[in-house]
Amino acid sequence: MKIIVAVTGASGSLYAQRLFDRLHELRSQIDEVCVVFSQTAKDVWQSEMPSTPNLYDFMEYADTDFFAPIASGSAKYDAMVVCPCSVGTMGRIAHGTAETLISRAADVMLKERRKLILAVRETPFSLIHIKNMELITLAGGIICPANPSFYSRPQTVADVCDTVIDRIIDLLGLENNCFRWGK
Repeated sequence: MKIIVAVTGASGSLYAQRLFDRLHELRSQIDEVCVVFSQTAKDVWQSEMPSTPNLYDFMEYADTDFFAPIASGSAKYDAMVVCPCSVGTMGRIAHGTAETLISRAADVMLKERRKLILAVRETPFSLIHIKNMELITLAGGIICPANPSFYSRPQTVADVCDTVIDRIIDLLGLENNCFRWGK
C-alpha cells in the first residue's frame, strides 16, 4: 500500500506524529509513505511540539512541488490522510482548488476514486464547514474528525490521540491491534 500523509495548519501536531509512529510500526503492510507539510503546519508544529517531526524513512515533498509523484494519478497511491486537516484545507479540497501539492494530491485521490481521509480539527463547525464536509463525502472522501474516544480509558495525551489514529489506521484498511469495543 502506498500512502500520502499531509499535515496542515490546524492545531494537533501530536496527531500527525502519532500517525507517523503508527505507520512506521506497521511498515510491513506498507510499501511507501509520502509526507507533505503546509507552511502553516510547520509553524504550528514549532509552537506545539518539543522537537522536529520524526518522519522515519518516509519521503517528504514540499507543498509547492507539483513535480512530486503524488500530484498525478499515474503514480497510483492507494490512500491519502490529511492529519490534522484545517477547515481551510478542507474547503480548498471540497472546491477542487488544487493550488498546493496537498490540495492537488487530494484532488487526485478523489478523481481516481481512491481513499481520502480528512482528520478535521476544528470546533465548532459552521454551516460552511458542514457543507464542505458534505461535498467531500459526496465525492467519495471520508471525514474523520479528530474527536477522541474514551472507551479504552486512555491515560496520557498520546493515548487520547491514539484513539483517533486507530480509527484512521482502520479506515486505511491496515491490520491494527488496538482497543475494540466489547472485548
